[in-house]
Amino acid sequence: MSDPQAFAEPVRQQLPSEAADGLRAYAARTRAQADQLAAILEDIATNGLPAVDDCTPWEDLRDTHLARLATQRPAVA
Repeated sequence: MSDPQAFAEPVRQQLPSEAADGLRAYAARTRAQADQLAAILEDIATNGLPAVDDCTPWEDLRDTHLARLATQRPAVA
């Protein structure tokens, strides 16, 4: 026979309210970023890829991002 406790749901540890609020805020930011990416992909699917001349080279994007990181956290540079 099977043990009824073997199928019982494990007890979950509740988070402190500050941690739960932080987790919800992170989920909201992640959801917003996913929605933004989905909108971009839908636009590309509908309208096609933009002209190469209208795009920013990835090297420029990388350098800009690294410069931003260096100002925020000098140890990263």
